[in-house]
Amino acid sequence: MIHILKNSEQAMIVLHEIYGINRHMEDVCRSLSHRGFDVICPNLLNQEKPFDYMEEKAAYLHFMENVGFAGAARKIKALICHLKDQYQKIILVGFSVGATLAWLCSEEKHVSGVVGYYGSRIRDYLDISPACPAMLFFPEKEKSFDVDEIIAVLEAKSVKAFKLKGAHGFSDPYSVNYNSDSSQIAYEEMMDFLKQWRMVEKIEQVTLSD
Repeated sequence: MIHILKNSEQAMIVLHEIYGINRHMEDVCRSLSHRGFDVICPNLLNQEKPFDYMEEKAAYLHFMENVGFAGAARKIKALICHLKDQYQKIILVGFSVGATLAWLCSEEKHVSGVVGYYGSRIRDYLDISPACPAMLFFPEKEKSFDVDEIIAVLEAKSVKAFKLKGAHGFSDPYSVNYNSDSSQIAYEEMMDFLKQWRMVEKIEQVTLSD
């Protein structure tokens, strides 16, 4: 687990991909802490060492067989319940499976906002209607679904959804699918979103790599 305290009244829960808490997640947590948030990134894999990108199939099988969306969502909801009296606002930011998990928790009473990057399995949970402001980012194309169709459904739920250039993983500088322009656009949109909903008061010019 990553836990960075900034004496903030806002907590940011970062939800990792199937690989676990790797360098990308560490960078994200550090960048968000620079904004003044208390940052918590729970380890959902039940193992300390993250998977390498070359182990994608093994990482996916491990998540589905040993963690699962339902089990991980229960852990996150328990964490939210544990934090609810400590913070005025709790925001979830997730990547890939982490984005789907954030979406699964978006109906929780004590969640103030949700941001998700390329949560492809959100397509399986379109019956959910977030009880808080939600923003989602998708790549131009996904193998398993039509991005435009999913965005249309989400926008009907008042979810702010974007389709950005690049493939799944475009925000990860350690991925072969990294797209620096789309990563920066998404990050700036997220910061504007948080400021709009008064989840963060001051926006400084800090990038994910800082």
